[in-house]
Amino acid sequence: MSLAPWRSIISHALHRNRSLVYSRYVQLATVGENGLPANRTIVFRGFLENTNQLKFITDIRSEKAEQISKQPAAEICWYFPKTREQFRIAGELTLVTANSHPHLQPARIKMWQELSDAARLQFAWPHPGQPRNTTPEAFTPLAPDTIQPLTTFCLLLLEPVKLDHLELRGEPQNRRVYYRNENQEWLTQAINP
Repeated sequence: MSLAPWRSIISHALHRNRSLVYSRYVQLATVGENGLPANRTIVFRGFLENTNQLKFITDIRSEKAEQISKQPAAEICWYFPKTREQFRIAGELTLVTANSHPHLQPARIKMWQELSDAARLQFAWPHPGQPRNTTPEAFTPLAPDTIQPLTTFCLLLLEPVKLDHLELRGEPQNRRVYYRNENQEWLTQAINP
């Protein structure tokens, strides 16, 4: 599969907004069991090598992981303040757990190894979303292995099927939609902002 034409546009936006730490934060919307949207901010961790899949991480015990396992459809919204660009990327999520997707385990392990010590430590904290643990030691566990991921650690991949790119600069503003056809080829269409 060839890389999508929008990959270079996102790379350019990331480069031009690199001075803003939060330019790697995206909003991820999933669908809960009740059919309602659930939205949260997560950190973009790059692209899976030689693919168009966006990488994120999550805890297997999180509400997000549970939602994804039942309904993998999702959309992210990503805003770059310096260049005034918005990307909405719709697709399907793949949750790579310790016991799933054997062919993606090397990517999961590599992602774990690239995390900071502080980020890895969070996967040893008490169960997310449960009543607050008041034991002081609960949030200061021993540092996890830096090579082998904890079983709570998951790689999260978004396989895009549609990307909506809005440039808020300019009169008029520019907007393009990228979408895959039935042959899995990416097509582009300029649309009204």
